Amino acid sequence: MFRRSRFRPLIAVVALGLVSAFAVGCGSSDSGGGSASSSDGGSSGDTCVSGDTVKLGFLNSTSGAMAISEQTVRDSLILAAEEINADGGIMGKKIEYVEEDGQSEPTVFAEKINKLLTEDKVSAVFGGWTSASRKAMLPVVEGANGLLFYPVQYEGLEASKNIYYTGATTNQQIIPAMDFLKSKGVKTLFLAGSDYVFPRTANKIIKQYAKELGIEIVGEEYVPLDSDDWTTQVAKIAAAKPDFVFNTINGSSNVGFIKAYYEAGLGPDNSPIISVSIAEEEAPAMGEDLTGQYAAWNYFESVDTPTNAAFIKAFQGKYGTDRPTSDPMEAAYTSLYLYKNIVEKAKSFCVDDVNAASDGVSFDAPEGTVTINGENHHIAKTALIGQINSDNQFDIVWTSEKPIEPDPFLEGYSWWDPDAG
Repeated sequence: MFRRSRFRPLIAVVALGLVSAFAVGCGSSDSGGGSASSSDGGSSGDTCVSGDTVKLGFLNSTSGAMAISEQTVRDSLILAAEEINADGGIMGKKIEYVEEDGQSEPTVFAEKINKLLTEDKVSAVFGGWTSASRKAMLPVVEGANGLLFYPVQYEGLEASKNIYYTGATTNQQIIPAMDFLKSKGVKTLFLAGSDYVFPRTANKIIKQYAKELGIEIVGEEYVPLDSDDWTTQVAKIAAAKPDFVFNTINGSSNVGFIKAYYEAGLGPDNSPIISVSIAEEEAPAMGEDLTGQYAAWNYFESVDTPTNAAFIKAFQGKYGTDRPTSDPMEAAYTSLYLYKNIVEKAKSFCVDDVNAASDGVSFDAPEGTVTINGENHHIAKTALIGQINSDNQFDIVWTSEKPIEPDPFLEGYSWWDPDAG
């Protein structure tokens, strides 16, 4: 079941132009990269990759507003690639990764993924953070019949045969966060977000579910993604005195929001925050003590399992003991192993073969065992709520107990109306 989102930004028009201008060779098996598909689905023995290596693209923002979050995703992908190569590679082929900087700009993401697929001829691309960047890449990767592994939680309402979504969809993060707030007796909620597709769409879902739960939305404010000035908007939060603030702000804009929030006399004792984009990596960079605030994710460094302990040891062994682990970078690390497992099940790097083999493929990830849903290319994930402690780590205070099956179009939720305002 692959359906396009109804909430696609205008940036996709630019990306479509890139497809028509540059997408050449990716649909044929002589392109040299795995973005091709053999004419008979791979039964001829053509794996779409020759030689001793397989090229993969790593596309993350190492500059601009999103670098505060995306740098660690890039680092975790490199760790996974090195581990896989040390263990023999993918189907005996060592990973050769090609890196590009998305520069925190959706148009640049579209240009760079086009380069990776059509010039570098990579077999798959791993990266992106904001939904604006993903939606800019979507028509390019579809037009080239390539593969994108996207590692970040998002607003749902999308599925593509050319994208694997290894971060949470809405029913695995946003809805569990609302269930948590209801369990705490929250009656009033203020929505604060960056002004682009993820917060706007997430808040549309939150408002409908809040009505179902009997929670009143007492305000809703947005600031551009690259803006740090939240003074006016936070003044409205202080005046509304909500039981909780639901934060869908992304990137360095969080720094300005947190600064204004504390300067306005707000804190976890009067109007606590629950965030969906502040994790262990971002918390120390906020410039304030966030102890007592909350976040909704599917992984925290504090997850107590042997697999996670090994992951933390490997990551910090490579990058330093001062480097925390966090949800999106764990999902990126997991995505490369999932790709390896799918390819080895398919015995092919060809896109059509990979897709045909993907359903039910799993990986014992640091967050727990994750499994791909072959119908919508999302993965089952356990929802977690964490409360920040004085070490900028998260104490897990709520869990869904078991993995939640992905429902990106919220078809299992009777209260959801995609056509409502």
